[in-house]
Amino acid sequence: MNYLRSFIPWLVFAAVSSAGWQWGALAGLVTAAALLVADRAAGLSLDYRLLEYGTILFFAALSVLAFARPDSGLQRYGSALSTGWLALIAWVSIAAQRPFTMGIARRMAPPEVWHTPLFRRINVVLTAAWALSFTLTALAQTAVSAYHGNVIYSIVIQIAGFVLPIRFTAAYPERARARFMENSGARNDIQGDMAS
Repeated sequence: MNYLRSFIPWLVFAAVSSAGWQWGALAGLVTAAALLVADRAAGLSLDYRLLEYGTILFFAALSVLAFARPDSGLQRYGSALSTGWLALIAWVSIAAQRPFTMGIARRMAPPEVWHTPLFRRINVVLTAAWALSFTLTALAQTAVSAYHGNVIYSIVIQIAGFVLPIRFTAAYPERARARFMENSGARNDIQGDMAS
């Protein structure tokens, strides 16, 4: 559920946008800023918060655009733009060697594992899965918007774009840890055989 917390501003944007995309953007901005302030007040480090900073930047820019041009044709592509931005954040966080999932995972994992190669590797893989899902979702949403597809298609695509990486995120870390332990055990056996 910690993963969902990071996406609350995006869910607020989606929900409030039915009253006007400018209000959805503003609500997303306020929510994102409030969550970042709450994390800081709780003593959480602001390192590895590329997702949160990127979210604030997106909603600040979208709010300015949406209030300045409420009738802009970009409104129709709001879902594709937001998911595309999330994809960009995810890919950039990997390139910057600060996978966005690390900020979330640090809320759940003990500090002694934060700097281990396994923790980093798990988070790179998880962030890549989210990045790929966001990229494919943004492309699909763009096609639905460009061809004036039914809103039901857009909703199904958006849900799938979150549910699939959520399921992967729930399953992958344990599999990666089990494989690591299995490989470590095999290495320890080999080293033990060599020593004797």
